[in-house]
Amino acid sequence: MHLLQVAQKANDLNRAASFYSELLGTQPTGLFDPPGLLFFDLEGVRLLLDRGAPSSLIYLAVQDVRADIERLRDRGVEVVSEPRVIFSHADAQLGPAGTQEWMAFIRDSEGNTVGLVSQLPLD
Repeated sequence: MHLLQVAQKANDLNRAASFYSELLGTQPTGLFDPPGLLFFDLEGVRLLLDRGAPSSLIYLAVQDVRADIERLRDRGVEVVSEPRVIFSHADAQLGPAGTQEWMAFIRDSEGNTVGLVSQLPLD
């Protein structure tokens, strides 16, 4: 079993396509309107932006959340929570041993909260 798809609410598919294309660094893989569905492929997991979906909280792995937050802030994206260390990985149970898990939250173009996560070497 594996995760196939995650759905996120999007009222304006064109606005969401622009926001997520920039955020993810890739173009949508499909737009079906009607009924109001926009898809992105995230390494084999489909991100579905759907007019009929409820809002959910998704977490995206990024290279360096600290740099990404500054880039997104410069683009006018609302930062809900600044980057901070939430966990240190002494072993490899939940992430690479010897790293710190950094997390921040932004608001997407549709009002959803999105988590950005990096696993960076210990300071």
